[in-house]
Amino acid sequence: MDPAASSKSNHCLDAAKACNLNDNCKRLRSGYISTCSRELAGAEPCSRRKCHKALRQFFDRVPGEFTFRLLFCSCKDRACAERRRQTIVPSCSYEDKEKPNCLDLRGTCRADHLCRSRLADFHTNCQATFQSLTSCPGDNYQACLGSYAGLIGFDMTPNYVDASTTSITISPWCSCKGSGNMEEECEKFLRDFTENPCLRNAIQAFGNGSDVSVAPKNPSPPVTVPPRAEKSPALPDDVNDSNTIYDTSVVPACTPAQEQGLKPNKSKEQSLCYSETQLTTDTMPDQKTFVDQKGGCSRHRAGRILLPVLLGPILLLAPGL
Repeated sequence: MDPAASSKSNHCLDAAKACNLNDNCKRLRSGYISTCSRELAGAEPCSRRKCHKALRQFFDRVPGEFTFRLLFCSCKDRACAERRRQTIVPSCSYEDKEKPNCLDLRGTCRADHLCRSRLADFHTNCQATFQSLTSCPGDNYQACLGSYAGLIGFDMTPNYVDASTTSITISPWCSCKGSGNMEEECEKFLRDFTENPCLRNAIQAFGNGSDVSVAPKNPSPPVTVPPRAEKSPALPDDVNDSNTIYDTSVVPACTPAQEQGLKPNKSKEQSLCYSETQLTTDTMPDQKTFVDQKGGCSRHRAGRILLPVLLGPILLLAPGL
């Protein structure tokens, strides 16, 4: 595509064309536009109640792949931004002769169980947090956008306040005038829409083509934890199950320490050295040999060696033996 043509493309117009290619989206969109644009005989420009009902049906029954593109399309010119603002036919569904107090509007919403639930979802999923890179809970853009769309068609219906292409400002149709000593609470409630970094980032990310179907966009690679080695059952007498330790067939001939150029071992550890013929002699049936292949010696466990050595003279001196 030509870059010049791409820069002039109207993403909101493209979203409307995509909706018209889907029978369900086209039918329900045409339905709410017709209902919300129908003028009444009296002073009222439309039936807001019927308009809201038609909007709820559209956003509840049409997949987000169509509704999100209509609501959150990115714009580089005012014509596109104005089309985006007009998506919900704000003259009927959003605007009124006067702006009510935001706390009064919130009270009206809370009186309806479904509106109350949708508003609670919005505060939960779009609550700004500085513990994530996206400012959204769990870095979940899609949950915030879905909660925003869920408010459309109720008294708390939000919308773009203007057709600006440089900034995004969202607000319900209300103000904090006449709040009295509740003005601080009112301003805080209103800022959840007008100055919400989570909502603003989610809308911009969708318009820029960022993936909002998963959260976060670039999840950290999973940490591979090596499987825990199962402890082998102990052999009888807590004997190690290694075959090389007790294999006397591979024991080399013993070499005196002097020939090896080694200094006499002055440690407390008992070490005995035998010749090949001595190693092949089964001195005791229960005797086990530990082979030190580096030193060229056969090293018995201290407890197993000292016992025969100490008992030998005693057995010889015992009467009757």
